[in-house]
Amino acid sequence: MPNSTEALATAARMQLDSQLQLATSIAGSLIDGMEKVAGLNLQAAKASFNASIGNAQHLLSAKDPQEFFSIAGNQAQPQADIALTYGRHFSSITSGAHSDLSRAAEAQISANSRQMIAMIDNIAQLAPAGSEAPLSMLKSAIDNISSTYAQLNKSAKVAIDTVESNMQAASSRLTTLRN
Repeated sequence: MPNSTEALATAARMQLDSQLQLATSIAGSLIDGMEKVAGLNLQAAKASFNASIGNAQHLLSAKDPQEFFSIAGNQAQPQADIALTYGRHFSSITSGAHSDLSRAAEAQISANSRQMIAMIDNIAQLAPAGSEAPLSMLKSAIDNISSTYAQLNKSAKVAIDTVESNMQAASSRLTTLRN
């Protein structure tokens, strides 16, 4: 029995260590993402502020109401450009953060699966005869969990790619309309 207790204790330590590594990786990715979004927000605020000041100066330079309304009508385009640029950069940041988190989670799930399979193999050596079927089912369940995660990860990647594609299409349409 000491062998099974030692194996379980070792597995628990390895599991705790891998959970700590995952938490550290996720926290680092989230902090990096928040830092990038904060920088993006500051850049967007600065660009919007500068555009607003420039717009106000142009409006004040109008010599008659017709010129005033003409200038006012032309000022919407730079704001739309700022919004689209912001959207593209935000999409890029979130895509990068998703990739980082996916890699960390994928590595964690893979490591956990290997550890669990190794632990089940150790338990199987100590288990009484006839327990092969339940242990085989447990291994199969672990494989199914890993496969399900892989499928969810692929689905999330498709969704992110779709958002990025839509942002690119909107940007292209805006550029085409402007020209």
